[in-house]
Amino acid sequence: MKIRLKQNVQLTLLAFASLLFAHSNVFSQDKNFYIFLCIGQSNMEGNAKFEAQDTVANERFRVLQAVDCPDLGRSMGNWYAAVPPLCRCRTGLTPADYFGRTMTAGLSSDIKIGVINVSVGGCKIELFDKGHYQSYVSTSPDWLKNMVKEYDGNPYGRLVEMAKLAMKAGVIKGILLHQGESNTGDTEWPQKVKTVYESILTDLGIGRVPLLAGEVVGEDQGGKCASMNKIIATLPAVIPNAYVISSAGCLTAPDNLHFNAAGYRELGKRYGEKMLSLIREEDKKQKSK
Repeated sequence: MKIRLKQNVQLTLLAFASLLFAHSNVFSQDKNFYIFLCIGQSNMEGNAKFEAQDTVANERFRVLQAVDCPDLGRSMGNWYAAVPPLCRCRTGLTPADYFGRTMTAGLSSDIKIGVINVSVGGCKIELFDKGHYQSYVSTSPDWLKNMVKEYDGNPYGRLVEMAKLAMKAGVIKGILLHQGESNTGDTEWPQKVKTVYESILTDLGIGRVPLLAGEVVGEDQGGKCASMNKIIATLPAVIPNAYVISSAGCLTAPDNLHFNAAGYRELGKRYGEKMLSLIREEDKKQKSK
């Protein structure tokens, strides 16, 4: 009887130890490490050349590398100081740069910020639709196919892969989107974004985190795709916790499609300020319970 009891105790302890091991990523997760997913086309990947002021590292702001960049000393799946380029090896300054800087400045010193940027210049939102991306890529020009190859042919899949890895280190708190130029005039764009958004939530098993969507270059700056902003404005009616980030006054490049470095800094700051307000609102709700 004693032997059987001892064996049962040993089996119970073994089962408990196995459970702890299987879920060890939960116990190592830092609840004060806020992670944000960044997706879109060229304005999110970063079109402007970064300057010296943009390369000052902040130990509380990190990027999870989504592609291998040996010349930068970065490997896919590893965290690094978030200095540009934050997307691929030769991209430029992005709103994500100053989003992260604004967030660290506005939160207590025990909070860290991480970003994952998977963006492809010139792409339609269809590239991130896991049910239709293959047919979209198959009819795309070679220059876009070459960028997609850097994500093994599936940018959405790479985003989810990196996000799952990131969830072992911290907590996903939101999604930043800047896309729309290639879908200008497409009234179905908000519904397409919703499909991508809900796929991300489902595939990661997370709740309805905020989605911040930036306007394209506006009419005040002579934006060639400025008419798309009227469609972007309808996104919160389709996704209740989506918020539109104004691009009014953000300075642009001569092509009137992309922002210049100053424009990216300002737009990134606006993304950050909106996310900070949402986090503070949520904190107040939690404290009032």
